[in-house]
Amino acid sequence: METVYDVRKIMELLPHRYPFLLVDRIVELVPGEKVVGLKNVTVNEPFFQGHFPGAPIMPGVLIVEAMAQTGGLLAHSILGREGPGSLILFTGIDKVRFRRQVVPGDQLVMEVRLLKHRSNVMKMSGSATVDGTLAAEGELTAAWSKAE
Repeated sequence: METVYDVRKIMELLPHRYPFLLVDRIVELVPGEKVVGLKNVTVNEPFFQGHFPGAPIMPGVLIVEAMAQTGGLLAHSILGREGPGSLILFTGIDKVRFRRQVVPGDQLVMEVRLLKHRSNVMKMSGSATVDGTLAAEGELTAAWSKAE
């Protein structure tokens, strides 16, 4: 897959940093419509030390966070207000379901589509798959805010 944004560009747009940056690259971006991002899940992820020893599983909340970060990049494409002094905040989740465990060695593919955009708030649908099998899905809400 072709890279649209590498990790350096992602870090220009999102405030997250290791170990909490959960998007390695963007492979598709249709501004105002959808974005597709990748997360390579490795055994070295810090959360695997405690979740769970001997049976490492990526926490569901972090799968949702990876979808939200990917959605943040879609929000940047919609709002066009890139730059310091402003943040896109994850403000809500609905209808989240987990369908498959995500384990070391998996490549998580997050696809986020815009459902609705009004003023500084947007509603998106997100899915996370591994090898074409659905791992998680849900609706995400985000809002643009001025950083203080």
